[in-house]
Amino acid sequence: MTAPRRTALVLRHDSAIGLGNLGPTLHAHGYEIVTVDAPSTDVAALDALEPDLVVVLGGDEGAYEIDRYPYLADEIGLLRTRIEAEAPIFGVCLGAQLLASALGAEVFKGPKKEVGWLTVEPTEAGANSPVRHFAGVPTVQWHGDTFELPEGVDRLAASGQYENQAFAKGDWLLAVQFHPEVTDEIHEDWLREWGDELPEYGLSREQLRAQRASFGPDAEAASARLLGEYLDGLAVRTAAQSAAVGEPAAVEESAVG
Repeated sequence: MTAPRRTALVLRHDSAIGLGNLGPTLHAHGYEIVTVDAPSTDVAALDALEPDLVVVLGGDEGAYEIDRYPYLADEIGLLRTRIEAEAPIFGVCLGAQLLASALGAEVFKGPKKEVGWLTVEPTEAGANSPVRHFAGVPTVQWHGDTFELPEGVDRLAASGQYENQAFAKGDWLLAVQFHPEVTDEIHEDWLREWGDELPEYGLSREQLRAQRASFGPDAEAASARLLGEYLDGLAVRTAAQSAAVGEPAAVEESAVG
């Protein structure tokens, strides 16, 4: 018997900050992707527990700017509902910050932006997690906010500038501050949209394009392995939950990762 199609609800905050190379990995693991634009959607009206997975993407917003961006409060409420149910969530950059906030941690502006193709260092816990695939692999950083580590989570990675680069809760919640989703198209969109600020960090569009050419293929491969391993873990978790209630196990669709 083939496994039923699963749904991944993607919360997007900016059309330039999309799902990118995460999409093919989700499709390969049998997920139907439903993308909603949080700024123009009544997030509070969404059924928080209907999707099999929620993916929260990045954005220019600060997770603490609820007065300016009221929809962030609804997103945090949706995430809290899923957290209480231990329903799977994957967060990227702002998504990680919103998850930290939903878990009761403070999110705040850091001392300076972290921008460029940079490495993260897995912690001991991270070395046994999907984040290990980014050990020694430069990935895109483009953020100025950070967060305190929430209680009850495992810190999975750090960088030279920010110690909280990834965290997990159980096998169902994974959050990364860096950007594993970046494709050539997304990279160019970001350079066009925000490239004027690069000289502030001693960078140029030309430098980032050269770094993308050098590091991009390995980063995309690491992204597929990171998300693929996380999704494989969710499949095992779902099978175990089904077995516990006596439901017949379904045959998993072929997947990459």
